[in-house]
Amino acid sequence: MTGKTVSASAVVLAQQMNPQDANPAGNVHGGVIMKHIDTAGGTVAQRHARSNAVTASIDRLDFHHPVYIGDLVTLKASLNHVGNKSMEVGVRVEAENLFTGQVRHTASAYLTYVALDAEGRPRAIPPLILETADERRRNQEALTRRKVRLSERKREQNCQHSEERHSRGDPQN
Repeated sequence: MTGKTVSASAVVLAQQMNPQDANPAGNVHGGVIMKHIDTAGGTVAQRHARSNAVTASIDRLDFHHPVYIGDLVTLKASLNHVGNKSMEVGVRVEAENLFTGQVRHTASAYLTYVALDAEGRPRAIPPLILETADERRRNQEALTRRKVRLSERKREQNCQHSEERHSRGDPQN
């Protein structure tokens, strides 16, 4: 399978925030930003895999500054790491006040997607070709997050199995 570069699947999406996007405090609702993040990330994953891709996890989603009604929200999304069937996408969210031109880094997120075949089963995807020092750095950081994510998943599974044994009255060993 021929590899693909980070730039081959990267996307930039922009959307002006409107009154229906507001939360009770009058700012853009975090869930609206989350939906746009998932849309941008999913687009990158589908472009790379050239198949359907589903969100498997969101490792981090940090909100740095509020987004206001009328702001132009720009999402910059690109691959950080590609495994056999899954991939990590990083998304940077910026909000621009269209009257002043001020741009704020408002959120960042790391999402993992799994590529699916026509029957909805995970499928192999092309490897990622890293071309720049920044891409190599982000790839190494993604590998570290992957190790942590897999360790946390194992710990959660152990807790669930322990709780299931406890609820059945099995001895805890």
